[in-house]
Amino acid sequence: MSLVQSNMMELGTKAPSFSLPDTISGNVLSLSEVKSDIATVIAFICNHCPFVHHINNKFVEIANEFQAKGVEFIAISSNDVNYYPQDGPEMMKKVAKSTGYNFPYLYDENQEVAKAYQAECTPDFFVFNRNLTLAYRGRFDETRPGMGTATGNDLSAALTALVNNSEITLDQKPSIGCSIKWK
Repeated sequence: MSLVQSNMMELGTKAPSFSLPDTISGNVLSLSEVKSDIATVIAFICNHCPFVHHINNKFVEIANEFQAKGVEFIAISSNDVNYYPQDGPEMMKKVAKSTGYNFPYLYDENQEVAKAYQAECTPDFFVFNRNLTLAYRGRFDETRPGMGTATGNDLSAALTALVNNSEITLDQKPSIGCSIKWK
């Protein structure tokens, strides 16, 4: 496991568009098809990362809470499956079902989407407003595996602000996790 911080893409950046296969439904989904008119969360995750395992249950809980308020969630795995076969599409589908993902879990085989988003680690979160302009990027919360229970405080605060048309704090901390496994 290689510990890496997220890159912290510049706030105000327009969301790069994409079309990727959804491992749950089998359909190819584009950002324009699944985006929200309130907020869209794009999370770079994978199956094997202990940092993702640490937050997974709380992430699903937060997704359920905010989807009820009109926020869309999209998870993307970009890892090289030649070295990490457990991060491949079939296993992604199994993990999504067993963990209760109620959002698309997309496979970025050629890693172009991760590069476009400047994603560096798993998990790595990007929250875009209704205009698909970056409003939040960084960590889920302050916890790490073995260091407390995941709360999702940072992500939840940003989403609450967007849902309530309030200002999002500019004091945003980078995510820390496993490096994306590049080809």
